[in-house]
Amino acid sequence: MDDVKNLKSEYARYRLEKAKEEYEAALVLLENEHYRAANNRAYYSVFHAMRAVLVFDGYDSKKHSGIISEFRKKYIKSGIFPESLSNIIGNASEIRNASDYDDMFIASKSETVEQIENAKVFLRYIEKYVEEKLRD
Repeated sequence: MDDVKNLKSEYARYRLEKAKEEYEAALVLLENEHYRAANNRAYYSVFHAMRAVLVFDGYDSKKHSGIISEFRKKYIKSGIFPESLSNIIGNASEIRNASDYDDMFIASKSETVEQIENAKVFLRYIEKYVEEKLRD
């Protein structure tokens, strides 16, 4: 049982570090005016942060929609995290899809700054939660 708990803890740490790395990459891309790519990295920061939390439930999915749905159901609808995080997830996903797949999408600096700020807010909530779980 301790082995499973330790493994989950290690995965949570790894995924949280990955989320932070994606956030930092978004900042560098923003600074270099690569807004589409920065939006992508901001989304992946949020995505990996969700996966860091879901590891404690033994849940993962190859589909982004599965991760998002499970996170919203277990952690937002239950009140563990505020509803505002659901909006961050939705906006990040929408902008990321447009940035990645819509040839005519023009990513603005202000929109990209907002996405990165949202990812920062999201990470703060997740970091606090994961740190508490790791102490349990």
